[in-house]
Amino acid sequence: MKEFYSRSVEETREYARQFAAGLQPGDVVSLSGNLGAGKTEFMRGIAQVFNCDDQLSSPSFSIFNIYNGSLRGEPVKLQHFDLYRIETPEELDVLGFGEYIDGPAISVVEWGEKFPDELPGNAKKVFIEAVGEDERRIVLER
Repeated sequence: MKEFYSRSVEETREYARQFAAGLQPGDVVSLSGNLGAGKTEFMRGIAQVFNCDDQLSSPSFSIFNIYNGSLRGEPVKLQHFDLYRIETPEELDVLGFGEYIDGPAISVVEWGEKFPDELPGNAKKVFIEAVGEDERRIVLER
């Protein structure tokens, strides 16, 4: 487990870029934290590593987005889920969630803690919390 303190959006994105450098196709990341903690900013940092940050938008209303990027000249598919509005595992089944995260893409799941049984046991976990007006505590578990 690693713990960091971020004092700006750019620092949060930098920690995310460092974290993302170790991600591989098929990895699943669960992003947890309260509303406004910085989960989407962390996701933006991840997207920058895979050269798809220009496409990124918060999936809050669409539930998930798929971005096509690259790393060292190789294509990478990045899936960004936001489960905030999902209430039951059955809703995830209807969306085909399990099929998406079992595939070769890198999947980042905001609010993944709502459905821990739906995530693989080897999912990487990121917890972000506000600890002041401009400071965030970021805990990474690989």
